[in-house]
Amino acid sequence: MSGRVIPMLLLLALHQLLISPVVAYTALSDHFLKLVPSGGDDFDIKNGKLLAPILIPRVAGTPGQTAAQEHFVNFFRDELPNWKMEWFNSTSTTPATGNKQVPFANLLFKREPPWAKEGQSNLLTLVAHYDSKIYPNGFIGATDSAAPCAILMHVARYLDKFVTQMHDEMSALGEGGTVEMDMGVQILLLDGEEAFQTWTETDSLYGSRALAEHWEESVHPAMSFYRNPLDQISLFVLLDLLGAANPKVPSFFQTTHWAYQGMATIEDRMRKLGLLESNPPAPFLPDHDKMPTFSRASIDDDHRPFMARGVPVLHVIPNPFPGVWHTMEDDGAHLDMPTVRDWSKIVTAFTLEWLDMMEVEPKEDSEAPAPATG
Repeated sequence: MSGRVIPMLLLLALHQLLISPVVAYTALSDHFLKLVPSGGDDFDIKNGKLLAPILIPRVAGTPGQTAAQEHFVNFFRDELPNWKMEWFNSTSTTPATGNKQVPFANLLFKREPPWAKEGQSNLLTLVAHYDSKIYPNGFIGATDSAAPCAILMHVARYLDKFVTQMHDEMSALGEGGTVEMDMGVQILLLDGEEAFQTWTETDSLYGSRALAEHWEESVHPAMSFYRNPLDQISLFVLLDLLGAANPKVPSFFQTTHWAYQGMATIEDRMRKLGLLESNPPAPFLPDHDKMPTFSRASIDDDHRPFMARGVPVLHVIPNPFPGVWHTMEDDGAHLDMPTVRDWSKIVTAFTLEWLDMMEVEPKEDSEAPAPATG
């Protein structure tokens, strides 16, 4: 994750051309919010099922990268078989490797309505990068971004049964087949975010740049509602540098401030209901009531190649960065676990709400599909 700030004049201009969001959802009830689990022991840094296996160096082209990939693939294959999995592989030279082609592998996990044809569904897109920096040697990157990856795995696991129920009920009623009804979700675990030497436009974002370019050129069949996979993204929610105590995540973009407000409202409601563990001096998402004046700069990250092509972005990254950023202290021992678990609840609830899951709200606590722990 770079600390570099980039001009946003062009990007904001592109955003002004976007169509107003079509999503109109019902807020989760207090009852539903109370059912959202935190992930519990699955975020344990030693033995946690989701997080512990990726608290290792994960540099592209190394055994750590392969181990992380196997962790993600095995999880979705064994626990979430209804999610479609895709690889998007690319290679590139880097300043640190000379003429050697370094392999980068993005992992894509998607859950669409079973009746949806290619290019038909609009997709909430949840994103984190899973690679770690090549230097310093042995760098883990717990906030950057092992914890965000584990949070997205937790979101997918809890969400899955509700999605199945929603699809079953819609099929029984003969619903679906419209843009508004055919909502889906995809999780992108991106490779090669980190620079190998010094952050530049070419030494960074290797996986996201390749994927955004590929999707721009991947045109759907002529009768599809959406022209290409980029057009299908209803919102690109990028998590980065999460897991340190007392984060302050600004609202970066006026065009998606309404989505930021939705997530901030969820945090506020959960705190007032006593559902979050952390006790920060200020909310994680403090800009709910931000005035309509936004900076023309943002933090450079994996959203850049997508936003430059008109994709709406909600960037969930603290500013200032955690004190452990790009140091050997960015490891499991320096994570604030109540904060990690609170983020897992907030992002899970945001996803449920975006996908309008009040339609399948459990009537009793015992009806809620619960993960193994949490």
